[in-house]
Amino acid sequence: MANQTYDWETNPHLYLQDKVGNFILKKDGTPRKKGGRPKGSVNELSYSDEQKAKVSAKKSILRKEKNIKKLEEKLNNSRKSYKKQKETLGKLDNDEDQVLTQDAIDELPDTIREKLNSSDVLFHPNDGPQTEFLAAAEKDVLYGGAAGGGKSYAMLVDPLRYAHKKNHRALILRRSMPELRELIDKSRELYPQAFPGAKFREVEKLWNFPSGAKIEFGFLERDADVYRYQGQAYSWIGFDEITHLPTEFSWNYLASRLRTTDPEIKTYLRCTANPGGVGSSWVKKRYIEPEEYNKSFVGTDGLTRKFIPAKLADNPYLSEDGVYEQMLNSLPPIQRRQLLEGNWDVAEGAAFVEFDPDAHIITPFEIPLSWERVKGIDYGYASESCCLWGTIDMNDGTLIIYRELYKKGLTGEELGSIITDMEMVDPFSVNGVLDTAAWARTGTTGPTVGEALIKAGHKLRRADKNRIQGKIQIHEYLKVRESGRPKLQIFNTCPNLIRELQSIPLSKTNPEDVDTHASDHAYDALRYMIMSRPRMESPLERLRGIKRDIFKPSDSTFGY
Repeated sequence: MANQTYDWETNPHLYLQDKVGNFILKKDGTPRKKGGRPKGSVNELSYSDEQKAKVSAKKSILRKEKNIKKLEEKLNNSRKSYKKQKETLGKLDNDEDQVLTQDAIDELPDTIREKLNSSDVLFHPNDGPQTEFLAAAEKDVLYGGAAGGGKSYAMLVDPLRYAHKKNHRALILRRSMPELRELIDKSRELYPQAFPGAKFREVEKLWNFPSGAKIEFGFLERDADVYRYQGQAYSWIGFDEITHLPTEFSWNYLASRLRTTDPEIKTYLRCTANPGGVGSSWVKKRYIEPEEYNKSFVGTDGLTRKFIPAKLADNPYLSEDGVYEQMLNSLPPIQRRQLLEGNWDVAEGAAFVEFDPDAHIITPFEIPLSWERVKGIDYGYASESCCLWGTIDMNDGTLIIYRELYKKGLTGEELGSIITDMEMVDPFSVNGVLDTAAWARTGTTGPTVGEALIKAGHKLRRADKNRIQGKIQIHEYLKVRESGRPKLQIFNTCPNLIRELQSIPLSKTNPEDVDTHASDHAYDALRYMIMSRPRMESPLERLRGIKRDIFKPSDSTFGY
């Protein structure tokens, strides 16, 4: 057989070869052909110069369209960046009532960002609560908790939000002049640098800013001091350490001075506080109890409100070296919990240190019909009237407070009507004791509060108002007995009584009594009730009592 000639031998250029000229083989050992059609084949496409030009033009157009798309994407990104930068720069003008966050600062051009981060910045709020306080949009905000959280400095900075506005007028308050002096000294360091040309008038305790804005410093040692500001209007009012105010009267009065005619200026109430102090009770009730921390809510007065807690760790300037924390740790237990932990459930100088929420506060349950029921009433019109209902546990004689009424501005008739409505669920009429002051006449010809309540069908007698013995009896009722149960327990649906027993302080002039300037209406109602010697009567004794009530003459001396 003649030698066979293979195609790769005659046409090697049609086959794949490596760099040295060897054929690249397939799996069957034969050379691998090049791809595409062989040059000169009948099916080879032949393009004219005109066709080649069209193809080249199309490729060029595609490249340009691709470049245009990339440029459009880049332009859109630039527009977005411009918008963010413009918004952030608007916040720097103080026209916007906002505080720059670090994320917002990062969106600024490098030159501005470097300027903000330079040593020329007078005040940079600490991340966390201090920034949240300065950025808060609520009308009324409390920034409080542990000592050293940067509260006082934030109080000085916050009213500067409108210092560029002519009609802005702010009022910063403390309880006493020495305390006020500390804030004034700090303002002397800050305000002239922040607003060159700002002048302080020592006599009036007033800062005048180049724009015409004013920031005034004042103090409130007594409730009557609020009338210094009668007829004044402020767009911003702040009180540093507001728990130093015994009652909320001053703060409520000042809130009525909050107004402005400038539509570009929003009005604000701002305050700071540490737990404890004579006003801790009403501050806790106003800001802390109604809602969770850092959560906005609407108060009974219609104002949007928020509590922002602060801790020492929020202020790196004081917490880093640990010296300030060590000093707070050396304080007595109650003060340490207040100032280091920011705990609002303990009160300095609290009258009833034995009050334990775990032992004395219980979940409501259905009260047996056979259990005796009593009530104690403390009356007030300008202040709160309080009525407490208690029942005697038939098993061990424990007094259980199961209901409370706590409301101000009630006349005797209104109080009697509300009590009647609330007692509709009780199985029988509830006997009670009433503050003796409610029986006194005040120059009017109408019935006294006591007479109005009796007319409404309530069985009441005058309370024993011995303050010292009443307080001693409450101590006895709070003691935990050998059974592990105290003689007094309270349904968790009675928040005002719980609050007062937790926080009411001792009197500074008479340590045997409580501070009568503190909120004590529920405390007094409880004291009256306990001093009435409530006890469980047998059904027979109760029937005998009813019989005595029926046949008892109106005049005990008649016929004898």
